[in-house]
Amino acid sequence: MTTPPRIPASTHPPSPPDDEVRPGLRAKTVATRLTPEELREVEAAAGRDGKSLAEWLRELALKTARQRPADPMELLLSEVSATRYMLLNLFHATAQANAEGKHLLPESVLKIRDQADVRKLESARKLMADFLAQGGQDGSQNGGKP
Repeated sequence: MTTPPRIPASTHPPSPPDDEVRPGLRAKTVATRLTPEELREVEAAAGRDGKSLAEWLRELALKTARQRPADPMELLLSEVSATRYMLLNLFHATAQANAEGKHLLPESVLKIRDQADVRKLESARKLMADFLAQGGQDGSQNGGKP
């Protein structure tokens, strides 16, 4: 009785899962369906920009995804959220400095402002999502009835 040939063990480490591929390496695919006319339009637009269809679509998708909020309400809410964050933190920092017999330094004010700017859009989106989850624009879950 003969034994099957042995396959030597690989000397290479196992490949990382798709989510852990080297940074910068594009390993995921997004597909969509277009009519023949839509495809011609998209190919023509990519050609006008001197790009391949895949490159043009990727750049457009990423540009759109990374844009600032288009919804004026979201923009307004993000500024209100940043103002609230700054006021509360400035009041707290001033009270703490006064309790220690010190003054609030200008660098501290700038740091609080920068922190507010960093978190304002995320905060606004969370507030908006929470609001909509509670029943939508009328603020109730019973269709606007008291």
